[in-house]
Amino acid sequence: MGLEPENYLVIAMFVTFIALLFTGFPVAWVLAGVGIGFAGVAYWTDYMDWTVTGLDYNTLGLLTGRIFAIMDNWVLVALPMFIFMGLMLDKSGVAERMMHSIQRLFGNVKGGLAITVTLIGIILAASTGIIGASVVLLGVMSLPAMLKQNYHKPLALGTIAASGCLGILIPPSIMLVIMGDQLGISVGDLFMGAVFPGLILGLLYISYIYIYGRIYPENAPLSADHKDIHLGDVFRVMLDILPPALLILSVLGSIFMGIATVTEASGIGALGATLLAIAYKRFDWEVLKEVTINTMNTSAYIFAIFVGATVFALVLRECGGDELIESALTGLDVAPYTLILIILAFIFILGFFLDWIEISLIMLPLLGPVIGALDLSVEGYGVVDNPSLVWFALLVAVTLQTSFLTPPVGFALFYLKGVCPPGVKLTDIYRGVVPFIVLQLIGLGLVFAFPALVTWLPSVAYGN
Repeated sequence: MGLEPENYLVIAMFVTFIALLFTGFPVAWVLAGVGIGFAGVAYWTDYMDWTVTGLDYNTLGLLTGRIFAIMDNWVLVALPMFIFMGLMLDKSGVAERMMHSIQRLFGNVKGGLAITVTLIGIILAASTGIIGASVVLLGVMSLPAMLKQNYHKPLALGTIAASGCLGILIPPSIMLVIMGDQLGISVGDLFMGAVFPGLILGLLYISYIYIYGRIYPENAPLSADHKDIHLGDVFRVMLDILPPALLILSVLGSIFMGIATVTEASGIGALGATLLAIAYKRFDWEVLKEVTINTMNTSAYIFAIFVGATVFALVLRECGGDELIESALTGLDVAPYTLILIILAFIFILGFFLDWIEISLIMLPLLGPVIGALDLSVEGYGVVDNPSLVWFALLVAVTLQTSFLTPPVGFALFYLKGVCPPGVKLTDIYRGVVPFIVLQLIGLGLVFAFPALVTWLPSVAYGN
């Protein structure tokens, strides 16, 4: 495929963007700055008759309408509400209560403490979705206990990092909200489609920990004061799990049963988390102030990237970026499913350098038309809108799970390092996450091989 002069601008935009990320500038400013800078370059090269992008100041005026459309999108109102819900639930003390009771339940199992961390990670994922909060909370609660119990450092660190990242996939997930917006597909379909892939990852983690504990019992020892399980312990676990379970049911159940939209359900979740904090006597005005400010900061960070990505994407498209990517992918003489594997491999590599937000906002709008044009026999049972695109979005979501664990910009690694005792090195964390990255790729393979894992649940919900 021969490259047109303007195609070199597209390539230069991507190279400049990735290079500037390593300077430490905020991602939002890098995206917007590169977009505006290359808009000037494109205008000048057009003026010199070197390229034919046609990009001018009138075209850049489209940015105003596009940015307004972002802020006027009711689906995106769910983002700050889900963030508030997660942060408030973190303050409620629910996780600490579950930690103590579930640990008693698995006290006689090799690796029981690590299994407990994974189970709490799954529950937190289905009720918070805030990766930083989950990883830090699990690290503060469980890492000292695991090290005191003489757990192998990489196992302990890898378990915490991987379990804390489940919230980016298991609904309610802010990543799925953004994906639905960017691809123009139902967020409800994505939420329901993500349930089984998320639970499969959790099950793979637990199975690995259990088998590892059986093979290397010295690396996952029992607690010195472990006791036999009694009926009261089981009842205590059920009692401590019930509040977050009801919160999950109220949020996801209202969406799945068609009672509330995703936006309305996010408000239910925010209110429910606040009521839990009040019930456990963890709520006061200082907590409300802290959670509100942190919600504002996180939401502002995401929406700033939205604005920057809008500038970047407009200039990229005017320079022919979408046509270049589409022609490059469709020009490959491979089967449709092989093409999807190539795309997923590319996204996996991008995850080493970019955060999931940049990948979702920049790549998905470019890849959506390519996937939509492929002849994929993904069964949607007649009631799921765009089943192929929903399946592809979940494949990308599972792939992006790895972006939190892969160096050099795996955010979960640095969240965890920030709460580790002095004796824990970053290399210990790197060694610990490798098996879990492999498990994530196994989970990705299962979702790729069996699309019904994604499409079956939404089809049943809508079919009824």
